[in-house]
Amino acid sequence: MNRFARLLPSLAVVAWLALVAGCAPAPIYTVAPGTAAVTPMQVAQTPEQYQDQPVIWGGTVVRVENFTDHTDVEMLAYPLDRSQRPRISRDKGIGRFIAVLPGYVEPLTLPPGSPVTVRGTLDGVHSGKVGEASYVFPRVKVEQHHVWTAEEMRQGHPNISFGMGVGVGSGGGSGVGVGVGVH
Repeated sequence: MNRFARLLPSLAVVAWLALVAGCAPAPIYTVAPGTAAVTPMQVAQTPEQYQDQPVIWGGTVVRVENFTDHTDVEMLAYPLDRSQRPRISRDKGIGRFIAVLPGYVEPLTLPPGSPVTVRGTLDGVHSGKVGEASYVFPRVKVEQHHVWTAEEMRQGHPNISFGMGVGVGSGGGSGVGVGVGVH
């Protein structure tokens, strides 16, 4: 087997990594100094430790409740990918939180299950319930929020298939082949 044939699998992996890295969108928010790298569960346990700290959290909408001067959006939080999209299909939820948006928000613009990323400041906690269980919800006073479209959630996650084959010819020659398909 020649030297190029031995290097082919390694070259295919490098090409795949470059392809995937080039497809992922950039983060939507700049991470400010002092941004807390904590989960809603951690904040719920010791909220006084994180009061007024900036966070960037994301998840899916559970429910929307409007008040006279603001809207509470209950979110099931998920870890964020490097583009700050919630990793819904890969990870388990990491707690719940209340995203506090100023003014009235039409609930139909944030239907249950919508993926959202928020940037804001931790603003205490709210005691409530999830079903019949008592729950402590960290509150995030939202400065910016982004509702992800299905297309945005797919970006950077191409459907990639790999194939590898080894062949031996009747004359004693051999070869290796690698195929990469992007759909």
